[in-house]
Amino acid sequence: MKIGAVGHAQAKDGLMMRIAPAAVLALALGASGPSFAQHSPDPRVADLVQSGALRVGLGLGSLTTAIRNPATGELKGPALELGRALAARMGIQFVPIEYPRPGAVIDGLRANAWDVSVLIVDPVRAEQVDYSNPYLQSDLTYLVAAGSTIQRVADADRQGIRIAAARGDSSDLHLTRTLKRAELVRTDSIAAAVELLRSGSVNAIALNRPSLIAQSATLPGSRVLGDGFADIYSAVAIPNGHDRWLAYINEFIEDAKVSGLMNRMIETLALQGVRAAPPQSLSKVKR
Repeated sequence: MKIGAVGHAQAKDGLMMRIAPAAVLALALGASGPSFAQHSPDPRVADLVQSGALRVGLGLGSLTTAIRNPATGELKGPALELGRALAARMGIQFVPIEYPRPGAVIDGLRANAWDVSVLIVDPVRAEQVDYSNPYLQSDLTYLVAAGSTIQRVADADRQGIRIAAARGDSSDLHLTRTLKRAELVRTDSIAAAVELLRSGSVNAIALNRPSLIAQSATLPGSRVLGDGFADIYSAVAIPNGHDRWLAYINEFIEDAKVSGLMNRMIETLALQGVRAAPPQSLSKVKR
């Protein structure tokens, strides 16, 4: 089976481990044959098929998109697997375009650096991209250090409280609109936000729940709050003005949800604090 280029060259064994979940998704979503070639490309994505590659913007550091194992260099995450499966369905190469954090993906729009991405739906981003039907849902909340007096979300918005968030991330965008008293400290990566909490320089990290659950394991005694400050939905994002691409991608997303593949992807990736978004009608979602 041939899977398209996956960025930097790595050992063959590591490559096979990375493509296994994507191969299952791709085959079940309708790709067939040794190269997933389509004899009659869907006219809605004919221009992408003609280009021979699907460039997928990947914002690293969040479990709702993709993370890199610092020891092995392996990438994994729902955005990675979904991008691979979408490229396989079209019968073209998957080309990941990596960014240091999810919010930085939007910067690539100016240079036409990617065709599709996977982002948390936000009204600020919706001014620049169109969103597919959502495929994952979760919430934004806080991670606090051991001994913190912050017990609920409402406790965090107080004078003297410092909250770290990755610049341009959905938590940054939301808190920029809603915080009234606490100070928002923007970092250039999610890892940098974690280090600020570790050093005691901030009182909390704002991020999606699955990512915070994973980070809490690296900070002894830390807690993920039980409540959240925003419900969030992950969706495929494309540059504005490609309605035919969007219709094709919506069918792809709904096939994955209805068939149970989205739930199986969540299980394979061992994601906590997320669930598959419910099936929707095949209509454009822009929030």
